Amino acid sequence: MSQAEEIAFQGRGERRDQPRTARSRRTTFRATLFRNELHTTFRRWRTLALLAVLAAVPILVGIAVKIETSDGSSTGGGGGGPAFISQITNNGLFLVFTALAATLPFFLPMSIGVIAGDAIAGEANAGTLRYLLVAPAGRTRLLLTKYATVMTFCLVATLVVALSALTVGAVLFPLGDLTTISGTRIAFTEGLGRALLIALVVAASLTGVAALGLFVSTLTNSGIAAMATTVGLLITVQILDQIPQLHALQPYFFSHYWLSFADLMREPVYWDDLVKNLGLQALYAAVFGSAAWARFTAKDITA
Repeated sequence: MSQAEEIAFQGRGERRDQPRTARSRRTTFRATLFRNELHTTFRRWRTLALLAVLAAVPILVGIAVKIETSDGSSTGGGGGGPAFISQITNNGLFLVFTALAATLPFFLPMSIGVIAGDAIAGEANAGTLRYLLVAPAGRTRLLLTKYATVMTFCLVATLVVALSALTVGAVLFPLGDLTTISGTRIAFTEGLGRALLIALVVAASLTGVAALGLFVSTLTNSGIAAMATTVGLLITVQILDQIPQLHALQPYFFSHYWLSFADLMREPVYWDDLVKNLGLQALYAAVFGSAAWARFTAKDITA
């Protein structure tokens, strides 16, 4: 092979390698951007305070149940999610289900609303949003990274509640085989598996709130206003979900099927409301995620 042919061959090889190198750099940049977002979010005192409050809820519930039953009496409760509280004294694993049922209506979504509402608006208010959009970041990539960070917080927050409840339940109450809502007995290991599945379902149930908060965050440059608006919408929807005259609309509220995770503790598992819940969350994520993208990609960034 002549020198000219060798140079030409090497040039073709370099050109073939260039797209591969560019893709590798883009992948590395996305991973770095996501890692930096996670580091920024989870090192904030506000985030740590939210996680501490979430971890404290199972502790307070466990201590309250322990004190109430210290004389040998049993807690009350009927069917459904919060009724798990009647089983805590028999098996500490039920504290996991009770804690998730207690935090899901308000504490968990409020925490998600705070993180999501501050995602874009907080950067704009601090004057750092414009610097995040320099090449090769881009608005779409940044928005997806922000949403992935909020969803990571959803999972972490849910697991913090579950692990705190499991620890407190193991310390204050006995553990062992447990009785499902249907009255059948399952092994403790299977109960742990269902507890993990319930935690994942609860985290997935918050995807709609995360997308809604991210959309609100693109509408303003004030992080506090975005957080307050998101939490306000969350409370409003939950109030509307309790008004009997709105029963025709309630199945479309993102919070309507939240407590359907209790069906995972039935034998056999009831999947109808669980599937409706996950489908509804996917719909909210698609609608408000698209709205957030449309707003953010057209937004005039001056700060």
